[in-house]
Amino acid sequence: MNIETYGRGIPIVFIHGAGGSTLSWLAQKAYFEKTNLTVLIDLPGHGRSDGKSSGSIEAYARAVKRTLEDNGIGPAYIAGHSMGGAVAMQMAISYPGLLKGLILIGTGARLKVYPEILEGVLEDKEKTARMIVDTAFSASIPAALKERVFAEYMKNDARTIFDDFTACDSFNLMGSLEAIRVPTLVICGADDRFTPPKYSRYLAETIPGARLALVEGTGHMVMIEKPGQVNKAIEGFLAASMTDDE
Repeated sequence: MNIETYGRGIPIVFIHGAGGSTLSWLAQKAYFEKTNLTVLIDLPGHGRSDGKSSGSIEAYARAVKRTLEDNGIGPAYIAGHSMGGAVAMQMAISYPGLLKGLILIGTGARLKVYPEILEGVLEDKEKTARMIVDTAFSASIPAALKERVFAEYMKNDARTIFDDFTACDSFNLMGSLEAIRVPTLVICGADDRFTPPKYSRYLAETIPGARLALVEGTGHMVMIEKPGQVNKAIEGFLAASMTDDE
């Protein structure tokens, strides 16, 4: 798996969502590399990573675990967006010793997928990808930004996108979140249509001690749409959780 490390200090690992890559986190990389060891990962079959994508969140979690262990990284704060948030939660339950904390962005305990995505992506990748990207952003976001993300999304083959959404569709941690015992921050765009704010409220209410940050005027791609607010929320969470450790 492709892994990129920047800066030094307490590690923050960023895991992208379905059809994503390390490019999802450019604004976070630029901000946190000044204060933390900032780790960006391409999941198998994505970005610069070799291997094949998986239709299983558990398999992605195992792949991240191996990569972190092979590179001597951890315990770390694990930040995940959407499918990456599912991977992060699975890691918190299966491999708690690798985590200092969780940052869950635009995700949920269940991630049921629109049927038209699973039905359409193998038949017409471009049309389906366009629908995904259009749905992922709030209406106020400039078209040029959406086009940039769409171009990156189209670099995935159709099978990778299908596998990712299959993994999301079968993911279900309802009833298991109480097992997460690390400090947790939940971030959600107020206009998120893929993982609406009620998903994040459930996470914040169910994971012991979790905190919720709702970002107004943003959709599912909140860390790209309003990176400054997301970065400040993460920064405040890190400071608070480190103080709690003292």
